[in-house]
Amino acid sequence: MSKYRIAVLGDKDSVLGFKALGLDVFPAETVEEAKQTLHQLAKENYAVIYLTEQYAAGMTAEVARYKDELTPAIILIPGKDGSLGIGMANVKSAVERAVGADIL
Repeated sequence: MSKYRIAVLGDKDSVLGFKALGLDVFPAETVEEAKQTLHQLAKENYAVIYLTEQYAAGMTAEVARYKDELTPAIILIPGKDGSLGIGMANVKSAVERAVGADIL
């Protein structure tokens, strides 16, 4: 039975700290590099990919592509510059779809 892994993708300063938690860290220099890495991780055995909001803002089509897939789950996290509110907006949208109303 294969073991699923967790990846963290984003700019170097935002993601390196996650290495101490035992997560697989993938620093990217540009949004283009992050797009390529995201597609590569999706093909591999990653069940969860944490992606910084700053990069997610530049790759909405790529993130949307995996939104309804079982794996990988793409979770947006704030980067070193703070939150853009994208991650919380996605959580709110998912809750509305599941519950049928805005409860947040």
